[in-house]
Order: sequence, then C-alpha cells, then structure tokens
Amino acid sequence: MSMIDDVLSDLQTSIRKAQDALRRELAKLRTGRANLAVLDGVRVDYYGTPTPLNQLASLSTPEPRLILIKVWDKGAVKAVDSAIRSAGLGFNPATEGEIIRIPIPPLTEERRRDLVKVAKKAAEEAKVAIRAARRDANELLDQLVADGEAPEDDVTRAEKKVQERIDEGVKGVDDILAAKEKDILEV
Repeated sequence: MSMIDDVLSDLQTSIRKAQDALRRELAKLRTGRANLAVLDGVRVDYYGTPTPLNQLASLSTPEPRLILIKVWDKGAVKAVDSAIRSAGLGFNPATEGEIIRIPIPPLTEERRRDLVKVAKKAAEEAKVAIRAARRDANELLDQLVADGEAPEDDVTRAEKKVQERIDEGVKGVDDILAAKEKDILEV
C-alpha cells in the first residue's frame, strides 16, 4: 500500500507545483493597478552582470497607479531605466536623480482582452502539466501491478483517486484563472 501512497503523494505535489507556477506566471500580468510582480523578470546590466532589479533598488507602490524605484547606486540609474524600457512591459519611466517613477497607464479594453488570452494560455499549460502528472501516476500504478508489488484491486481504487485529484487540480486552475480574469477586466 505504501508504494501507491507514494504515487498519490507525488501526484499531489505535481499538481501543487503546476498551480504555483500558474500563480507566479499570472502575477506577472499587468492589471490596471501598480503591482511590483510585473518587474520580477527585469534584469539590469550592472557592471556586466545581469542583476535582478530588486537587488539594485527598493521598490514601492505609493499610489495605485505608480511604482517608485529608489536606486541605491547613482551610477546604475541609467542602466535601470533602460532595462525597464527594454523589458517590453509598455512602461515609460521618468528619472529624477536616483528615483525612477513608473506611472501605470490605464489598460484599454483591447489590451485587457489580450491579457485574458495570455492568462488562459498559461492556465491551459498548467492543465497540460497536471494531465501529464496523471499519465505518469497511472503508468507507475500499472508498473506496480506488472511487477507484482500491488494487487490489481488496490491499483484500480488508486486510479480512481488519481482521477479525483486531477479533477480537483484542474478545478483549482480554473478558479485561479477566473480570479485573475476578474482582476484584469475590472476597470
């Protein structure tokens, strides 16, 4: 019975990882409000080394539509500014000394629809990962029967549990997507 429990535990871990990856991916999508997660992927060329922005400056959102960046090294201000501009986020930073202000423009209806499509694509990738985990779990269970390590009845019951957990995982992905979709479409 222990081998079957291991398979189910691994499956649950894979589902959780797929959902967490989806949450991280959706956090990067820009909504109409200032969100520091959109800058997570920005790397600044700091003395020849691509460095994460949050290691070179303090980031804050003093207003709902403004991101404030206080660069610690005055010599890196231009590099930070150009890294933000070249990141393809659609931001137009304004530099004042060692402070960079990024006003967050309101999203157009068309841009909101595009972001929803991107979110749905990320959710579909998470579902594919969950289905792949189901396939792997079922193959492991079939292997247990073939090797004579578990009775067929126990494996059949375990396969039903696998499907239940997959259904729960896919429903979780749908819930995450619905919340993000609501967030994006909210004006």
